[in-house]
Amino acid sequence: MRVVGLCGGIGAGKSTVAALLADHGAVVVDVDALGRGVLTEPDVLAAVVEEFGPGVVDHDGAIDRAALAAEVFACEGRLADLEAISHPAINRALGRRLDELAAADRPTDLVVLDMAVLVESDLGRLDDGRGYGEVVVVEADRDVRLRRLAGRGMDRADAEARMASQATDAERRAVADHVLVNDGDERDLARAVADLFPRLLGSDAGSPAA
Repeated sequence: MRVVGLCGGIGAGKSTVAALLADHGAVVVDVDALGRGVLTEPDVLAAVVEEFGPGVVDHDGAIDRAALAAEVFACEGRLADLEAISHPAINRALGRRLDELAAADRPTDLVVLDMAVLVESDLGRLDDGRGYGEVVVVEADRDVRLRRLAGRGMDRADAEARMASQATDAERRAVADHVLVNDGDERDLARAVADLFPRLLGSDAGSPAA
């Protein structure tokens, strides 16, 4: 079972690539969804409340994500405090998911970890040495990304701020084994993914693709 990390800046088309890889038979693990899930685990929830205070929980005792975000982004360094709690828990959840996939009656050949912060974190790299062994980066021209985000109703200033907060194209390329340039339409991207898929299965591992 091969495990691949998938990343890309906002508006680049990472989610579309994940869906296309799933169409080819890959199992896609949404690492962001795992992150939301671990906040419901009692030990993680307790650690978050201890770090950020009782104001980050709602009436039902669950994490209020908006309140937590307000605390996290109120002061520099607080995001790192949250990640120190959540990221080890996410990797533990990811390890359990990989165990389930490996033990399935029909194990999958390819697992894709759909990750927003692959470059910026240790997510997807497990203490036991498992995790992703290759990285696929999806990128697109800045203006193309801004147009896509505007089409989703995102204000330009917000879009630019989010792009600025993420890793740069150069930083993502530095860790990439395969690069998909998504400046065209979805048909172009689908052809690129179809070409990439056998490489991810191992027939041409390690050769950058564009």
